[in-house]
Amino acid sequence: MIVAIVVVVVVLVLAIGTTGIYNGLVKRRNAYRNAFAQIDVQLTRRHDLIPNLVEIARGYLQHERQALEAVVAARGGAVHAQAAARGNPGDPGAMRQLAGAEHALTRSLGRLFALAESYPDLKGDRTMVQLSEELTSTENRVAFARQGYNDSVMAYNTKREVFPGNLVASVSGFAPAALLEIESPGQREAPRISF
Repeated sequence: MIVAIVVVVVVLVLAIGTTGIYNGLVKRRNAYRNAFAQIDVQLTRRHDLIPNLVEIARGYLQHERQALEAVVAARGGAVHAQAAARGNPGDPGAMRQLAGAEHALTRSLGRLFALAESYPDLKGDRTMVQLSEELTSTENRVAFARQGYNDSVMAYNTKREVFPGNLVASVSGFAPAALLEIESPGQREAPRISF
């Protein structure tokens, strides 16, 4: 009788502990997915600003078609990568693709702004200045959201890797989540905008 009671108590304690660990993993996973949603919102805002910026610049940079086309192409790649990452936040391949596409977009925007420096009328265009300021603000928001996402991923990965969470995670199919990392120092910088 006492052995049965002890067995029931041990099973009950294990069940409660396992449930708590499982629920903690679910909470952490939902937190990093929510954090990615914040990145997604800011990237969408960034991508929505770019066509307006290109249209304004197009009127002034008629002979610089290649730079404008590069920005449009990079934006298209970034939107595609964002959609792939949105469907699978935390996936290492999706995060690498998104980081690469955003890097390409940042580089092409940087070239566009460098080119715009040699066009005084474009530098003085009020709408261009306003869009540039909005883009800079959005870049800062993206960086802040990325930090929040990476913090959430780190907490989730830690919870799924430490004992006994690693046992519950492996049995329950909690895969590791990938950070959204910017690999080179040049990628970490927002495009320089000085209008």
